[in-house]
Amino acid sequence: MSFWKKLFGGGSSSEGAGPAPHGEAVEHKGFTIQPAPYKEGSEYQTCAIISKEIGGVVKEHRMIRADRFPSIDLAAEQALRKARQTIDEQGEAIFG
Repeated sequence: MSFWKKLFGGGSSSEGAGPAPHGEAVEHKGFTIQPAPYKEGSEYQTCAIISKEIGGVVKEHRMIRADRFPSIDLAAEQALRKARQTIDEQGEAIFG
């Protein structure tokens, strides 16, 4: 989208939008994973929001990976898999 279209509100409202939840959030080892793939060109970028309540405060980490898929459902499935792997490897350190 061109600078002028962005400035004056032209173009699709979903174009350039950030990650939005897609599908059900799942629990993994006390963390909540919400898949949030977003459109990047003609494909969907892998993204998930990982959150956990620690000491009464909800901490959140936005996980974005380079993987892209032709459908939002495939990107969401991959986001869940990658988020579980990240939690298994890093635990609460992802918030630091």
